[in-house]
Amino acid sequence: MSRLNEADRRPKLRRWVQETASPWLKRIGKPTWVRVVAAGGLLATGLDLAFPIRTTVPYATLVTARDGQILHAFLSRDDKWRMYAELNDITPALRDAILFKEDTYFRYHPGFNPVSLLRAAGRNLLNGRRTSGASTITMQTVRLLEPRPRTYASKLIELLRAVQLEIRLSKDEILQLYLNLIPYGGNIEGLKSASLLYFGKPPALLSLAELTTLTIIPNRPSSLRLGQNNARIVQERNRWLARFRSAGLYDDATIADALAEPLTAYRRAAPQLAPHLARRLRAEYPEVPIIRSSLHPAAQATAERLVQNYANRIRALNIHNAAVLVLDNRTHETVAYIGSADFANTLDGGQVDGVRAVRSPGSALKPLLYGLAFDGGQITPKTKLADVPTNFGGYAPSNYDQRFNGPVTAEFALANSLNIPAVALLNDIGTSTLVATMRKAGFSTVKKQARDLGLSMILGGCGVTLDEMTRLYAGFANGGVVTDGRLTPAAAGQQTAGSRILSAEAAYLIGHTLTQITRPDLPNNFDNSYHLPRIAWKTGTSYGRRDAWSIGYNQRYTIGVWVGNFSGVGVAELSGANTATPLLFQLFNALDYNAPSGWIRPPRTLAMRLICPETGDIPGDSCLNPITDYYLMGVSRHRYCQHRKPIWTNQTGTLAYCAHCRPDSGAVRRMYPNLAPNVLAFYQAQRIPVARIPPHNPACERVFGSGGPLITSPSEGSEYYINPRQPAELELSCQAPNDVETVFWYLNDKLYRKASPQEAVFFKPRPGALKISCADDRGRHTDLRILVRAE
Repeated sequence: MSRLNEADRRPKLRRWVQETASPWLKRIGKPTWVRVVAAGGLLATGLDLAFPIRTTVPYATLVTARDGQILHAFLSRDDKWRMYAELNDITPALRDAILFKEDTYFRYHPGFNPVSLLRAAGRNLLNGRRTSGASTITMQTVRLLEPRPRTYASKLIELLRAVQLEIRLSKDEILQLYLNLIPYGGNIEGLKSASLLYFGKPPALLSLAELTTLTIIPNRPSSLRLGQNNARIVQERNRWLARFRSAGLYDDATIADALAEPLTAYRRAAPQLAPHLARRLRAEYPEVPIIRSSLHPAAQATAERLVQNYANRIRALNIHNAAVLVLDNRTHETVAYIGSADFANTLDGGQVDGVRAVRSPGSALKPLLYGLAFDGGQITPKTKLADVPTNFGGYAPSNYDQRFNGPVTAEFALANSLNIPAVALLNDIGTSTLVATMRKAGFSTVKKQARDLGLSMILGGCGVTLDEMTRLYAGFANGGVVTDGRLTPAAAGQQTAGSRILSAEAAYLIGHTLTQITRPDLPNNFDNSYHLPRIAWKTGTSYGRRDAWSIGYNQRYTIGVWVGNFSGVGVAELSGANTATPLLFQLFNALDYNAPSGWIRPPRTLAMRLICPETGDIPGDSCLNPITDYYLMGVSRHRYCQHRKPIWTNQTGTLAYCAHCRPDSGAVRRMYPNLAPNVLAFYQAQRIPVARIPPHNPACERVFGSGGPLITSPSEGSEYYINPRQPAELELSCQAPNDVETVFWYLNDKLYRKASPQEAVFFKPRPGALKISCADDRGRHTDLRILVRAE
């Protein structure tokens, strides 16, 4: 705070005299001396208001760990190492030493010592020059706050200011302020700064010899420089220790130990641990001199060492950086925070905070999608999903390994990170539902991208940060409730607010699935999987292999790992399984090696039921070997299995009958697979034998069916641009039931060609609106329309 300027000060003083002082003085009667004393008091109060003493100074910012250990120190705004010493930093031994040396009667005088002033004045007059100043600690504090030339007029001002300071602050606060300002040479000010930078420890841990050393330096900071004049400092220190013994300040044994202690002080570097978090906290709390973070110093140091060593090993693969965030699931506090492998490495962007950098998540968002599907009742863990080639309105995703698995269970699809089932689920649930859930979970970048996000977002087509992703997985560990990760410890009794994004049942099913170890994202070497921790984890690899993710949790911790290059350069060897997961396992084994072997218990409302393994639905008449599966009571769909359907055929099974043409005798009821068209097309393309429904009785005069073939190319409502001079061919393809042998393609209601359902047909389009129809040999048909434009 700066002093009031003259224009502001005079009106304020005038108003105070008119409104407060004059009426009060008029009410005071005789005797005169009472009025004089009262007037003096009022005048002093008025001057104090008009000329306040500035007691706020810019301190160096200190960021500490949860236990108070200093992790990082910043220079003050005026480039000083001026660290704030709290009252508990002033130990009784330090207090006794500094008061004995500087101001024995500090506790009793009003800011100045009259006896000392008279004695100093007499000595100065007798000697004809200034030999003694008689400054108290309060007066020295004023001089440090408001430096002035060393004159008698300055001394008088300091005296008055000292009285003013005594009125405003307690004795302990004045002593604290003094110890925060005393100089130690260069840009080091304050006893705490000197203690940390010269002895590498806080003031509370100083020995008597060390604190005595620090009490004598401020009187001669230029000639007694620690690290340069240590021998001379030891002589001066021992002289004062002898005076302490003569005064009986400490016992003889303590003094003897202090006299024998060598002086090993030298200038040390300021603490620089957790640099990314320290800068983040300093930006959030710019005026707080000591910011207490939630970091655990041992966990932070261990994580920093592991990340740096791991980054050194993978640098040969042209992968240069990594970031790690460790959260405590119980307190929601940040335990370790590593923004990059090496903060000092400017070539590889070491000062970029990878915890808050926006990156592509790859497949790491899939657990959230499956959780929403569990809660929506669409699936249970053993519901069958189709992992077959599928076109979603022009978007045809493929799996990471470019293979398809056919019908798979939902838990298999999630554990193996299959893309097509995930996109199909998102298509059913809707991108708006997923985006709304992510916004509720605190994904800030997704809020900005919401209008442009489509089905590809579940495969990494959106922006997230490691901070957001780790908090999301911590929400899975906490039963579906996502909370803001705390960077500072919570106050006693303070509750951290959270947002429920999933039910406890869905969160448990996610963790139950992600603990499976028979999955492709397990590291492919023995060293990384030998000490496998009991965790639920999921990996992700972004498009172009620019980002590798691995995020896992157990009952105690959630750890998020990102590996890649801040430059955005992709690397062929980069993957979540083989690049990020090994570091994740190392961190869990180092930070929580002796964790309890138990796991998160399932909620009581999560029940078991019998289902058909072919579909995951309630067993029907044709389901012979039912198994058990979890389900959400009152939520999961209750649908009976129809994986096989009855068909009436002739004795040889070469013709199928409908209800209108079935003969009165000789017909046989047979069961055939009831496959979706896209699954049947996949089986046929892979040449997997499937019992097909025989062709319908040609003598039947009636044809019944629910719908025509499913046109998979082109896409409904799409626009295609062609070069009229050299038009590219467009593909016509469809998926039809297994009882269809021939399909007929029509362009603008004109027959173009007949083909088998599995055959791809090509044609050269012309600019304009085009109607495409596909009919099967049962009389069923499907239409769609596209628009062809000339470039």
